Amino acid sequence: MDGIDYLMESEDENLRLDLKTDPVAVSQQAAWAEIGQNMRVADLGCGSGKTTSVLHRLIQPGGTVVGVDISESRVDYARQHYQTDGIEFVCRDMRVHLDDLGQFDVVWIRFVLEYYRSNAVDILRNASRILNSGGTLCVIDLDLNCLNHFGLSQRLERTIMGCVRTLEEKVNFDPYVGRKLYSYLYDLGYEAIAVSVGSHHVIYGDLRDVDAFNWAQKIEVLASKVDFDFTEYSDGFKGFSEDFRRFFSDPRRFSYTPIVSVRGRKPT
Repeated sequence: MDGIDYLMESEDENLRLDLKTDPVAVSQQAAWAEIGQNMRVADLGCGSGKTTSVLHRLIQPGGTVVGVDISESRVDYARQHYQTDGIEFVCRDMRVHLDDLGQFDVVWIRFVLEYYRSNAVDILRNASRILNSGGTLCVIDLDLNCLNHFGLSQRLERTIMGCVRTLEEKVNFDPYVGRKLYSYLYDLGYEAIAVSVGSHHVIYGDLRDVDAFNWAQKIEVLASKVDFDFTEYSDGFKGFSEDFRRFFSDPRRFSYTPIVSVRGRKPT
């Protein structure tokens, strides 16, 4: 079941997820979600397990967390690097019922729904099934993903927009999922819904190595997964990739991605 229908699947995906996960940001988001001591938490779409380990620290003493991911490779990596008392990692497809995992005080879903455009509501319904009455569902994702750059040439901008539209149509990607999260919880009948909007990527000046690696992986992997005709470039994807790298390495460029966090309480 390794990486079924996961857009970013590649040999380096475990490393990419580990490098780009900021424990400080995760801690701040978890505090906003009111995750605390002695809770039982499900981390759906746990990736490399780094986020799960941060959540585990925040729910001590007495808390436990189950990290769930569709990829056997990711789950194996998480067990090797982050397994400890109070953390369990399991391989499951969140698009089907998760009832065998038991019940939780908090279900946490971060940077997952953007990859499952047509399955988002089903995933959230399955998450709700394993959440205790009065428990908290916290969903965090990006909006305008990959689309907010200044300093692009016209052909580079047209090509990026075309690539993202193709991702929407052919591989279930949703660059606009962040703005939908509130309505998802509202439609499911959640109470005391709260929303926080901030910035995730803010890239200007000298390019950090982690950002260079993350975006290089995005470009390479996405292009390999989508049959897109790079007609703006005589040498196809190679020309596009070189053009994007020149843009992204220029300290004058500005790129950012909004992040939307939504939490709600399951009705009692």
